[in-house]
Amino acid sequence: MKFNWCTLMVKNMEESLKFYKDIVGLQVDRRFNAGPGKEITFLGDGETKIELVCDESLKEVNLGHDISLGFEVNSVEEMMTFVKERGIAIHSGPFQPNPHIRFFYVLDPNGLKIQFSENI
Repeated sequence: MKFNWCTLMVKNMEESLKFYKDIVGLQVDRRFNAGPGKEITFLGDGETKIELVCDESLKEVNLGHDISLGFEVNSVEEMMTFVKERGIAIHSGPFQPNPHIRFFYVLDPNGLKIQFSENI
């Protein structure tokens, strides 16, 4: 079985796209209207994508507090500086649970935890 994508309901497509493009570094794969008041954007250039769905009829986005998406970076220190310079607060970390990995979390515009990890 192949994992295709992770779907995220978002409050504001433009705000979410800015975060995932400018901060995470993902590229838009495809973007389209999916009916009245509904827009879908797929991001990523590998096999697995992130699907952002913005539905104007939704008043609130409900995210689990124990869910996060992880992205590999070359340097945790450099990424921490990068997000801080763009006005994004560090949610938690950095953590180093073993000698081989180091990571920290920020929140996306909808409150989803995004993990940036460095393999050491």
